[in-house]
Amino acid sequence: MLDALVAEARDRWGLDVSAGIQIVPAERLTATPIEASRPLLVVPLATLGPVAAADPHPLPGRHGPDGRDPLRVLRRLYPPDAPVARLGSSAAGVAGPPAATTIDSLTAADLAGPLYLAPVAPELASAGPWAMPYISDRLRQPDGCPWDREQTNASLRKHLLEEAYEVYDALEGGATPDLAEELGDLLLQVILHAQLAAEAGVFDLADVQAAIARKIVRRHPHVFGDAVARTATDVNRQWERIKAGEREDAARAVAGDARATPGAAAAPKSALDGISPSMPALAAGQEMQERAAALGYDWPDIEGVLDKVAEELGELARATTDAERHEEFGDLLLVAVNVGRKLGIEAEAALRASNQKFRDRFRRVERMARERGVALRDLDFAALDQLWDAAKAQERAATAARPVAAGSEGER
Repeated sequence: MLDALVAEARDRWGLDVSAGIQIVPAERLTATPIEASRPLLVVPLATLGPVAAADPHPLPGRHGPDGRDPLRVLRRLYPPDAPVARLGSSAAGVAGPPAATTIDSLTAADLAGPLYLAPVAPELASAGPWAMPYISDRLRQPDGCPWDREQTNASLRKHLLEEAYEVYDALEGGATPDLAEELGDLLLQVILHAQLAAEAGVFDLADVQAAIARKIVRRHPHVFGDAVARTATDVNRQWERIKAGEREDAARAVAGDARATPGAAAAPKSALDGISPSMPALAAGQEMQERAAALGYDWPDIEGVLDKVAEELGELARATTDAERHEEFGDLLLVAVNVGRKLGIEAEAALRASNQKFRDRFRRVERMARERGVALRDLDFAALDQLWDAAKAQERAATAARPVAAGSEGER
């Protein structure tokens, strides 16, 4: 019967068998990777003969709120007007529904019989993993987009940072449609850099995906192997041990290259290698201390770190030159970051929140000064401090009057 369905799709609906064909049981639509730019034959599970029961688990990555509904999954993967051919008896002239419909008009009853979905243009298969790589490649063609054709890895660097910070900001609101859009913008940067590397013959997106998948599997032997890690601390220590082994392997590989190639540089061996110097300084400082702590270099309790803060404050107070004050102030900031780490606080996020609080409060001060008909520059410090205290009082009053939604955690 399957051969007959394929033949009907070929003869009646233009299936190009040389392009390959996806054959998916209707009962497994939610659990199966589907590429809309390739031909798809949807058949009842029984058509395939004695097989295992349908997989009830939706496909990871496509397992959102509608991931268990096959119709909604198809509507996410295909344009609404994409044609769907009903195969079988209706095509043979037997009374029944029309032989063709569209994705938007597809019903659950249609899934009871065999269906053929013709491939859509690659750029229209927008929910699949290969739409954006295709679009990126198309934009770089001679008849593509002039702006895209001019880009280099260097010219795209600023866009990568901008998109990363926009994702960071969107995370404040949790899982929202805005976050989905910002993550898409960030993903575009990954795809663009992979496209440039593919054109240079160095690597492509498949290498990027394989590299991170292999790394994550390798670093989670307690999930994908027989190692044991019962707590997050166990995982972190195991992670650092595995990374240390990877660095040693890399060092040995480079050492071998150095013997064959005079002048070759030795591979980095430090646990802190790989922390980008371009990272925000607070985030980099916290990452360094987290890595050191994972290897056992850590204060046993928060009191030791707080004592260190007092020590650094004293050294800053005793500094006598600009160079000394610069150095001691940096040390004080680094220890303050360590306090946040010990308390489970992300230093970068905490400072951003305080920056926003200062920004909001200062705007209140400016508004209050305008209401009183005075300019900030004409007020002395005592008057400005009074306005600051008044702004704080307004904030507390506004917070107290703000209703707290059921189940929320209140003000951050």
